[in-house]
Amino acid sequence: PRHFLNSTPPPCFLPVLLKLKTTYHLWFECLNALPKSHRYSLGQRIDTILIEAIESISVASFLNREEKLPYVRVAIRKMDTVKVLLLILWETKSIDNKKYMALSEPLDEIGRMLGGWFGQLSKQNSPILMTGEK
Repeated sequence: PRHFLNSTPPPCFLPVLLKLKTTYHLWFECLNALPKSHRYSLGQRIDTILIEAIESISVASFLNREEKLPYVRVAIRKMDTVKVLLLILWETKSIDNKKYMALSEPLDEIGRMLGGWFGQLSKQNSPILMTGEK
């Protein structure tokens, strides 16, 4: 029997990746509800950037510590871009308050998680200062 089709994948993803995956599902529901004037422009661009952020975080999760930093930096930049584009959709009334808040809150949390990860990696990768003590 094919029981695996109804089961969820094992929780082997980083928490930030799981949060982004869940947020992408929310976004995907909103995408098709966007007015055509924005669905194929801003909507499609947000979709692409979210997928690229998922890719950056996925790649970073499998790299050595010293190789992760550029990928986390890219993911942060992409998430910041999504926030601005989403704000434009809201300002033009292409997305309502409820959907905007439902997406903005997890995006802010993802931003904080990525910022924390970036800070941790930056400290770990910074050169050790010589204090002259033995």
